[in-house]
Amino acid sequence: MTNPATNLFEDGKRTILVADDEFINREILSQMLKDDYDIITAEDGEQAYEIIKTHSKTISLVLLDLIMPKIGGLELLSTIKNQNEYSGIPVIVLTTDQESEVVSLNTGASDFIPKPYPRQSVVKARIHRAIELSEDRQIISDTQNDIITGLYNGEYFYEYAEAFDKYHPETDMDAIVLGINNYQVLLERYGKEKCIELLSLIAGELKKQYPQDEAILCHKEMDLFFIYCHHREDHAEKLQNVSHAVDLVFSGVKLKMGIYKQIDKNLELRNRFVRARMAYDKLQGNYHDYLYYFDDEILKKILFEEQLCSDFKTAICEEQFTVFFQPKFDITGDTPVIAGAEALVRWRHPSLDMISPGLFVPLFENNGLIYELDDYVWHKTAAMIKEWRGKFDKKIPVSVNISRAEMYDPNLANRLLNIVEENGIEISDLHLEITESAYVSDSSMIIDRVEDLRKKGFFIEMDDFGSGYSSLNMIGELPIDALKLDMLFIRSAFKNHNMKMLDIVIDIADCLEVPAIAEGVETEEQYLKLKESGCSLIQGYYFSKPLPADEFARFLQ
Repeated sequence: MTNPATNLFEDGKRTILVADDEFINREILSQMLKDDYDIITAEDGEQAYEIIKTHSKTISLVLLDLIMPKIGGLELLSTIKNQNEYSGIPVIVLTTDQESEVVSLNTGASDFIPKPYPRQSVVKARIHRAIELSEDRQIISDTQNDIITGLYNGEYFYEYAEAFDKYHPETDMDAIVLGINNYQVLLERYGKEKCIELLSLIAGELKKQYPQDEAILCHKEMDLFFIYCHHREDHAEKLQNVSHAVDLVFSGVKLKMGIYKQIDKNLELRNRFVRARMAYDKLQGNYHDYLYYFDDEILKKILFEEQLCSDFKTAICEEQFTVFFQPKFDITGDTPVIAGAEALVRWRHPSLDMISPGLFVPLFENNGLIYELDDYVWHKTAAMIKEWRGKFDKKIPVSVNISRAEMYDPNLANRLLNIVEENGIEISDLHLEITESAYVSDSSMIIDRVEDLRKKGFFIEMDDFGSGYSSLNMIGELPIDALKLDMLFIRSAFKNHNMKMLDIVIDIADCLEVPAIAEGVETEEQYLKLKESGCSLIQGYYFSKPLPADEFARFLQ
């Protein structure tokens, strides 16, 4: 059905189908309307239906007699209105029976014209009005509905959901975010056209599972659907039903659902779906679960993380971040000798007290704040190295952590060199700890980046070795100067009395001709065994916990 671009009759003639078994009636209407419309005629219901199927995109109106052979007018009207592709075509009923008028209107007729026909101007006015209303309705539908799925778009979805709440204030409701896992991969695998079919299929299945009398549906973003529905306990079953229907056509598609159930209606509607999205986000990277309910713990965590991000700039300016130093001891001789340290950041928050880096470092890696924090830590560390060199005339290399995100910065080496130069220290004073997992995530690029750092003189320690990411085949190719054994690996080895595995890992370091550094050493038993196995350096609570700079200086006196 065509849409008006300007005034109804300024962009070409509309097409009208006149369906009447009486020749004279068809002729009268054709003569009345031929100057303004293109006319197609049908002499029975079956012929009319075939014409509608063939010309559904161009027919703007049907004038339909109720008494016709083969397929009666009322039956044809019902058929048209119950099929999505034809239901938008307006139908005006032609009848002499006033009783049929109400039935026709209830079946979906837009209007009726009585027989014998009124004067020409009245007939034209009714036709004009019916077409205009239909096309206006189509414009509204095109505006409020997503073109791919036919579901509401975001803005209209919120409007209809708010209207529902207004008239059903006591009804318990659930807010749901349903998404397609790894949608970008599916785009590469199936292509754009097939993925459009996938989205349309999901929309159709959601309509079946969440009928319109109890739910409002939305295609919010390319891979996300929003559902606002009566509270229920069978969402897992409904998700399974949709997933099964999708799997019959598209293999390898995984759907996930985040639910904020029995929503708090004091919250703005958008915030209800923010909570559903929080639950949905908990499923990312989770290969086992496909449904997650929002709870207060999620909210507490999100609010906590938001506060940390909000307070970050102030924390940098006020130097709330403190660099602690944990000593490393060379245990190759008869007596352990301090041989360096690892710089570890702590956050002394004015209202939250001391915050563990395990809480804020992963957060800042995800949102990009890690670059500024790393620069801060590296500068502070370099300044302390310079200060200790002046005070104690000792060369104490300190290792700093290089986050995985930093490895993608092509300017990383220059940033580090500038810090070395600004603080008047040597490149060999600043060791770089890069996690084993970083090497694996994008191995060729990371290896090139590390090779560049080594060429410029930086000492590279592979951190967290033994956490299970790299293969033996890969280790021999990695550019490293030391292997740092993972703390949890050491704890597990001693807990399970698996000393052979510990020996094997230290032997790997020997084969690579690099020292083995053990972190997290807490007991004399661990210290003695590591020394016996040939470990070169250790750090951990056995010697010292991480210390503020002034306390660490005692080891240098």
